[in-house]
Amino acid sequence: MALKQISSNKCFGGLQKVFEHDSVELNCKMKFAVYLPPKAETGKCPALYWLSGLTCTEQNFISKSGYHQAASEHGLVVVAPDTSPRGCNIEGEDESWDFGTGAGFYVDATEDPWKTNYRMYSYVTEELPQLINANFPVDPQRMSVFGHSMGGHGALICALKNPGKYKAYDATHLVKSYPGSQLDILIDQGKDDQFLSDGQLLPDNFIAACTEKKIPVVFRSQEGYDHSYYFIATFITDHIRHHAKYLNV
Repeated sequence: MALKQISSNKCFGGLQKVFEHDSVELNCKMKFAVYLPPKAETGKCPALYWLSGLTCTEQNFISKSGYHQAASEHGLVVVAPDTSPRGCNIEGEDESWDFGTGAGFYVDATEDPWKTNYRMYSYVTEELPQLINANFPVDPQRMSVFGHSMGGHGALICALKNPGKYKAYDATHLVKSYPGSQLDILIDQGKDDQFLSDGQLLPDNFIAACTEKKIPVVFRSQEGYDHSYYFIATFITDHIRHHAKYLNV
């Protein structure tokens, strides 16, 4: 599958690149960002996939989170896809910030007219990893997934539906019926997150489910932090380190 390079910038000794390709799953052109650390020049590296939240593109994480130094030091290839199909001209896809464009929720739609294009689950778990494995110096046996907000939930969906595929997980829900290999989950939650105070985020339910299943989860409630990329940038190094301890064994 042909890749078109959109940009390339040197960062902490590695290269932050953005590519565009024709997606089979989504039936449209898609962009993704990939960071190649210095170690990628001499051998295969683990791949860490980041899933962004509502309204984001591939640009938000790479320009705001400040993850590059940690990824460079730990030798991780970091892949950040867009959050939904684009330009599909489906009626209603641009009417709301939390449904349609920029809001693919990392699931496969089952109803018309959405099911032809909105297949983000299949895209991020199958098509995109195959594309990355075929075109970049990554080790397919060492991959992990994390994310924020909609993407945090998406990361856990991907992990729970594919036991053993990802080496570590960092997200928010769906654990009660998990039958697979042991998880090690790290979650940071801002205490001043407006979605938490509005009752849209329910971390206590998730922690209770993990406790019931005896799945280890480190949940850190961070005083004074909200839902923004300032919050992400503050703790991103901890999360890179969390995944690296499994990916680099």
